[in-house]
Amino acid sequence: MPSRPAPGLSLSLFNHHTDGHYQTLVRDRVLAHAHQLCRLWHEKGLKALKPAAEPLIGITMEVDQQSRVTKNSLGVLDLAWQVPHHPEWPALIEREVEQIRAGIRSAHGVELTNLIWAGMGGSAEDKVMYQELGLLEGGVRLFVLDSTDPAKLAAILGLISRRTPLDRALRHSLVVGMAMGMTSYEPVVNLEKLDLLYQKHGIPSAANFLYLTLPGSLLDQFAGPRGYRRVELQPDNENSTAGRHSGPLTRGSLYPLALNRVPLKSWMGATVLTADEIQDAFRMAAFLHGNGLEARDKISLLLPREWAGAGVWTKQDFEESLGKSEQLGIKIFPAQGLGPAQRKPARNHQQDQVFWAVQPAGCEKPGAASLRSLREKGYPLAVLEINHAMPLPRYMQWVHHVVFGLGCLREMNFVTQPSVELYKAIANQLHAEARVTGKLERTREWRQLMKTPHRATAAGEITLYYDSLTAAGLVAREDLPPRSAGAAALYAAAIQQLHAARKIEYAELTFYGDMRYRPAGRRMRQLLDNAAEIAFSGCLGLSTDVYEGPAMNHSYHEMIIGHGRCFSTVLLTRRQESLGSIGYRAGYHRAQWLATKLALERRGRAVVALVLPDLSHASLRALRGFFQQVAKALRPSS
Repeated sequence: MPSRPAPGLSLSLFNHHTDGHYQTLVRDRVLAHAHQLCRLWHEKGLKALKPAAEPLIGITMEVDQQSRVTKNSLGVLDLAWQVPHHPEWPALIEREVEQIRAGIRSAHGVELTNLIWAGMGGSAEDKVMYQELGLLEGGVRLFVLDSTDPAKLAAILGLISRRTPLDRALRHSLVVGMAMGMTSYEPVVNLEKLDLLYQKHGIPSAANFLYLTLPGSLLDQFAGPRGYRRVELQPDNENSTAGRHSGPLTRGSLYPLALNRVPLKSWMGATVLTADEIQDAFRMAAFLHGNGLEARDKISLLLPREWAGAGVWTKQDFEESLGKSEQLGIKIFPAQGLGPAQRKPARNHQQDQVFWAVQPAGCEKPGAASLRSLREKGYPLAVLEINHAMPLPRYMQWVHHVVFGLGCLREMNFVTQPSVELYKAIANQLHAEARVTGKLERTREWRQLMKTPHRATAAGEITLYYDSLTAAGLVAREDLPPRSAGAAALYAAAIQQLHAARKIEYAELTFYGDMRYRPAGRRMRQLLDNAAEIAFSGCLGLSTDVYEGPAMNHSYHEMIIGHGRCFSTVLLTRRQESLGSIGYRAGYHRAQWLATKLALERRGRAVVALVLPDLSHASLRALRGFFQQVAKALRPSS
């Protein structure tokens, strides 16, 4: 008898007692029920799906107040199940992207070399991951426009026109707007400004624009009447995926790969998991769920250096899907938590970490000695080995199955995002009010923030707004130092109070501005990474998210606002860049910053705002000094 081939994925679990939860998934036959629901939907449509008859519908679909299914979101699993039955899909997508190339060639006599992707969160994170893992090096450069910060668009335009005049660079560019939610407004803002830019340069742009979205969404309402080319989201021409589940198999995920000559037949084939691999995904779901029930809900995701770019995508898939419960959460911290100073002894009742190592073939593995030490000391540990020629799509689809299993165990709908919708509603309300008043600064919410007595300053004209903490009673006002003590002292005192009362378990530092393309923004990212290490991790052992807003709001913000227990700092510069030639100013971008603070505040979350003058060396030096003072105040006295 021939030997069994090595599996594409294999999972090893250590120091756990979670098999009972796995048996629950087996006993409830959740996978079989999901298959049955998909077959019923394909054959008879949404009307045949009855939430009262099948509990899984409430976990995997969108249901209105009249208990009617309005969207089946099982495409996250179903697209991969369909792959073996649709061998024509790879050639279909490759043919479509060749038609896009041919359209630009026919319209302008040039080759497509730039891809500007206007989308947020799940409509963008998979593309960022592909780029960081080196998959998009086949001749079409990707630029992710996941912000309404004019500075980000200005930086992208500067990069595409570095070697050729902008009017010619625009002819070489494809602009894609993508929104997997009905209310995402950011792609509308960016497509409108880019369209104005093409008009300004007198460039016919029909061949250069396309969009992917749900029928009737804000993006569809904007783009459809303007004659933009609409592309169906999925190769089966259905709309059965949430945004964060769009990779690895929707057109929004496949087009950038195909444009860069990634072999789609191999890519799609890699998403088809074996029965054993799916059961391993369920064992992983049980492992995470069982540890979560024991308050070990901080997952240190140990990725090889070559796969560091997969961290945020993984984080988003879990947290936006499963962050809705105040009682039970799950936090993913990529490549954090290995140092002894960052963790408590394994049997300490306050030890809240679980370790998950991912080991793709051909990549440098996390230190064997470190993993052995974790096992021997009794820490819960999962080791995922991937032995496959196309490891990333297999990993992505496996993670989707883990999230599905967790949703079933927690009886939680993992396809909706109510907390993200709250932030977007507030941002749109502020934007509408600003249109009436003439500017954001005249809105009631902005004026209230600027006039609050609960603010303090630091050197370099940095202002801390801590009104949310005192208004919600999260910190005792009388226990805070006076405003005259300065912003750093107040910031540190608030953190100490919240941490001592166990109201916070981790932190986030989110800057509302480009930290990807501008050198000054990249310096800000390095500064915030360092601040997270010296203040939160080094002094209090708190893992910290560092990211850019509002992209974070569309990715893992669901966990921060839904589950809570986070200390949030949202940062903004007073001076905002603009693109005056196309009337692109930062009003909506700043509204998103304020909306984030207000959304967290209304849910009673611990949030403060930091405002600095700009991204000059002087301002960044002042901000660095601020966090150094915070770390000094937080550091335990010897």
